[in-house]
Amino acid sequence: MENDRQAVIVWMNHLKQVRSLKRFGNVHYVSRKLKYAVLYCDMNELEAISTKIARFNYVKRVEPSFRPFLKTEYESKKDMMYERKNEDVQISI
Repeated sequence: MENDRQAVIVWMNHLKQVRSLKRFGNVHYVSRKLKYAVLYCDMNELEAISTKIARFNYVKRVEPSFRPFLKTEYESKKDMMYERKNEDVQISI
């Protein structure tokens, strides 16, 4: 069974408490320079987890990732150019 996962970006004041985030989901990445952590959790528990995390003193803000809602299938430019040329040819005839 596959669960839908979504990333949550947690901006922090200090990185000492990164270990405490492990109980909410999988800590995927921690940036020491910018002081944030990327945490993956289930989509259906996202709001509850983000409100719990936001209550901590060491957390500045919590942002959900919008990657699951973005279109990831792209069209090639060659196909678009070919379609435009065909339209121009049909119009001129």
